[in-house]
Formats: sequence, C-alpha cells, structure tokens
Amino acid sequence: MELIKSTKQELAKHAEHKNDLEAKPPAEPIVSSLYVHVPFCAHKCVYCAFYSETPAGNLIDRYIAALIREMEMAAPNCRLQTVYFGGGTPSLLNCRQWQLILQAMDRLGLVGAAEWTVECNPATISFDKAKLWRDYGVNRVSMGIQSLDDDLLDRLGRIHSRAMAFRSFDLLRQAGFDNLNLDLMFAIPGQTMTVWRQTLREAIAMNSEHLSSYEITYEEDTPLFEQLAAGRIGQDDDLACNMYEEWIAAAIQAGFVQYEVSNLARHQSTAPPSIPPSRACQHNINYWRGGAFFGLGPSATTYVGGVRTKNVSNTRLYCGQLEHGHRAVDSSEQLSPLARAGETAAFGLRLTAGWPFDLFQQITGFDLRQEWAADMEQMIRLGYGTADSHHFQLTQRGLRFADWVAEQFIRIDPS
Repeated sequence: MELIKSTKQELAKHAEHKNDLEAKPPAEPIVSSLYVHVPFCAHKCVYCAFYSETPAGNLIDRYIAALIREMEMAAPNCRLQTVYFGGGTPSLLNCRQWQLILQAMDRLGLVGAAEWTVECNPATISFDKAKLWRDYGVNRVSMGIQSLDDDLLDRLGRIHSRAMAFRSFDLLRQAGFDNLNLDLMFAIPGQTMTVWRQTLREAIAMNSEHLSSYEITYEEDTPLFEQLAAGRIGQDDDLACNMYEEWIAAAIQAGFVQYEVSNLARHQSTAPPSIPPSRACQHNINYWRGGAFFGLGPSATTYVGGVRTKNVSNTRLYCGQLEHGHRAVDSSEQLSPLARAGETAAFGLRLTAGWPFDLFQQITGFDLRQEWAADMEQMIRLGYGTADSHHFQLTQRGLRFADWVAEQFIRIDPS
C-alpha cells in the first residue's frame, strides 16, 4: 500500500510539473546584440524618413524612464557583444540624461560589450559627454557629417557646420576614442563631382577608422521628396554612380578595405589583415548575417527566433505603454523558415565576402545552391555575381545594384 501511495504521489507531482511546463511560454533565447533608438533631433533634416521628433516639455525624461523599464524587461535575455545607440540624434541628450541611462545599464549588466557605438551630430558633442561615454564603456562613435560643404549642409537642414565636424572629431580623440566612423552622403541636389572629391579628400585626411557613405534617397513624406515631385530638384543617376565609384576608389587608395556596399574600414594596426577588416562594424555585420537582436525605443525592431516585432512609432504612446508595465509592441510577424532564409541571403550579399555556402546552410538550414540556383546564375550572367565551389559573392558592379539583387533572393510566404 505504501508503495502504491508513493507512486501515486510521484505521478501527481509529475503531472503538476508537466502542467506547469505547458503553462509557461518557452524561455526567450539569449541575445548578443542590442539596438536603442533615441527618437529626438534638434531639427528634422529634409531627407530623413526615420522616426524622430523635436523634443518638447518633459518628453525626453519620460522617454528615458520608459527606456529603462524596457531595458529591465530585456536584460535577463542579454549577453551583449554589441550595443548600438542610433536615432534621431543620441548625442542630443545632455550629460544628466545620459548618466541616468548609463547607470541603469550598469545596474542591469548591459555594459561591457566588445563594441558599443553611439551615433552623434557634430553640433551636439561636448568633451564631458564624450568622456562620460568612455567611462561607461562606449568605444565607438559614428559621426554624421554628411558633407563638408556648408552650402550643402544648409540645403540638407543639418544643424552643424564643416568647422564643427573637424572640432568634434578632435574632441572625440581627446576623450579617448580610437574607433571613429564618419558618415557621408553623395548625390545631394546641387553637389558636383568637384565638391564631392574635396569632401572625400578632407574626410579621408581626418584619419578615421571607418567610413560610411550613402546615396541620398527620396523617401515619401519628406520635404526632399516633395521638392523632387514638384520638379524643383532633379536626379542624375550617372553622376550618382560615378560618385560612388570615386568614393570607393579614393578610400581604398587611402588604405581602407571595403567590406559592405556602403562601408569601409581599416585594419587595426595590431591585428593581422582580415575580411571583414578588424574595424568593421560588428553590430551591423550581425544584421547582415541574419543574427538576432533586441530593439528598444520608439519604432525599434526586434528580431529573435524568426519573429520580428516592431515598437510603436510614437514616443508618447511608447512611454504610456511602459508606464503601465506593458511592452510597447505595435506589430509582430512570424517568418517561415524559407522567407527567413531569403531575407538572410539578401542582406548577406551586401557584404563583399558574399555567402560561403556552408555558412549559409549552417545559419538558415537551406542550401543556397538549390533554392537560389537560378538567381545566382542570373547574377553571374549579368556580371553582377561570381561563384566557385565554396561561395557566391557580388562583383563590384553587383554591389552597386545590391538593392535590386537583394529583391531577387527574397522569398515571399504564400498568403
């Protein structure tokens, strides 16, 4: 009787434990990359389609309190290797506001990432702010200079001058930063090849560790798009192509290594040459290789376990949700394995190294040589791609049209 009673008790305990397991959702995977969106700008640039706004009243302080609550929710599933503060203009926050964020990150174990980037505008940098970042472990700054021509900066609606760009760069060096990116823009309306070459010469002479450059885009719901639609400005695709090629050639000649369509970096002097180069942005490489990441802040996207969620693109709604203890998620999308693999293929081809077949299969579970065989053959036929027995990559010409190439590798889930 005692044995039967004991067995029944054990079975009951097992059933309770089984019910508990079934009632609890599976634990979220551990994530190594964190993006934080700071949605504030002193002034909205005419070309910008990212979610941002000029702050009013106590909105920044509300945002910081809400962000810290969201960090508390994400922290148990973070073992961070990369952190990236983007915007907006993260450097618009003052030292007191940054102190609140950094202290919270320290308390939650979110400091100490191998790569921690903050985006900045040259007009909103101070030595004290830069030193505060360094003291907490920020080790990379991406400075959006866009142009070194004052007339073009004014046309773009930027709040800084060329003089501020040089001064802020020197200030960041003085604060101890030895990994700096300069962000440039080409094909700006009114920008000539002569002006572009001068900007390239001056930017390269600043001797940063990383260079990014993007062709200006005409996004709907921006003043620049409205100017284009009204015929007040025009586009010159041939000039844009020539400017892109000029930039790549000038940067490579100066010792940079192209590792992605729009990004070049130097090799760290103490590290052996490698692809990607040692100063490449590891946070972005994680995106391009289909890695998981948490996104915090208004409009930020999270991608974990094949599920993409997006926060509300409204700072006040974002704050209100978190003030009531709720995540500020606006939408969620579960991708099929094939659709997820298609996106990974598309993004990864932006890297000059392309896709090693074994690595792609390891990440996605699919063989690029099967599902995408016809697409690769088409790219090779057009002179946009090249392949051997181990990997497929885009040619320099293919990289110039990487957005179009990417569309061919996307796989849509059947509705």
